[in-house]
Amino acid sequence: MSGSRRGGRSGIEPYAAASQAADAPDLAQRAATHAALGEPARLAIVDDLAVSDRSPKELGERHGLPTNLLAHHLDVLEAAGLIVRFGSSGDRRRKYVRLLRAPLERLTPAQAGTGGKVLFLCSHNSARSQLAAALWTARTGQPADSAGTHPAAKVHRGAVAAARRAGLDLSNAVPRRVETIARDAQVVTVCDRAHEELEPAATWWHWSIPDPIETGTADAFDAVVADLDARIRKIAPRDSTRSVQKGSSA
Repeated sequence: MSGSRRGGRSGIEPYAAASQAADAPDLAQRAATHAALGEPARLAIVDDLAVSDRSPKELGERHGLPTNLLAHHLDVLEAAGLIVRFGSSGDRRRKYVRLLRAPLERLTPAQAGTGGKVLFLCSHNSARSQLAAALWTARTGQPADSAGTHPAAKVHRGAVAAARRAGLDLSNAVPRRVETIARDAQVVTVCDRAHEELEPAATWWHWSIPDPIETGTADAFDAVVADLDARIRKIAPRDSTRSVQKGSSA
């Protein structure tokens, strides 16, 4: 399988290299945007422009910047594609500055747009990976699956109960062994043991989630749900995220 056990190479690295090469222009643009924002005065200007277009005179007065320094900051922001300067439709001698929001929206990497199914892996496939797959599908509406390197006989009752409290249903879930992994699958290991036992491809993600079964308390399982949910919220496509409420049906 792709991303096999230790001792053999995974065979998926060329695809990862090609993907990284394709992402290079976007990475460079995001780095330029971060660099432009990495100065307090420029960040303050961007915050100001987020709610209102301003004239250069207004910006200078509001932020205590002399004309030459303001011009420098605006040049940097304009070069990064963050602002545009344009003439007034009233007094043609005046200019205004407007924030361009698209570069800011691209600062967070859209990692979850995989196109294929997401596969969550842990050692026993009895808690963390089951919860992760259920949360992913409930949160994004996208398919997800789970498996384990040493699957347990059944899903732990604590995971079933925690899922129920989060509005998810694991009552019919059954642990299974990880076998062949589809080439377009986004693999996520959610326990250190599975991550270290397998040989992850460069495209895999690893979330180091504590095993709630070791403690066995409801709080431990709920903490895993909260951790997984926060990670999924952060990287899932924004236009597909759905709310998961405690006690509601997913």
